[in-house]
Amino acid sequence: MTSFRRALYPALTLCAALWLAGCATTQPLEPRELRYSAPMEQTFREAVALMMEQGDVIRHADLTLGRAEASLARWPEYRIQRQVSDAQGGSLVSVSALRGRQPIPHYVLDPWLVELQRKLGELP
Repeated sequence: MTSFRRALYPALTLCAALWLAGCATTQPLEPRELRYSAPMEQTFREAVALMMEQGDVIRHADLTLGRAEASLARWPEYRIQRQVSDAQGGSLVSVSALRGRQPIPHYVLDPWLVELQRKLGELP
């Protein structure tokens, strides 16, 4: 029985390590982007205001970097990052988000981008 236990422990340890390694991996974040004709500063301010309206808790917001990070106090934790940068004649907004450790699909982020477009008065 002792030799069986000696063989069983390394096998169980290997299985547990592989299982835990599979839980720790996440898919890479691919941001969703949309161009606006509004200037970068106006777009950034409207984006942060919209984040607060929708219940996001702003963790960091820096106009000079054009970056805002927020979270939602729901389980699992939602972490949202928005980047606003200058684009030719306007601004480019990039949005990415995680639910727990998994990326949130683009179709979930698109309504936020459209709402920002409405706030900026750029809907067709």
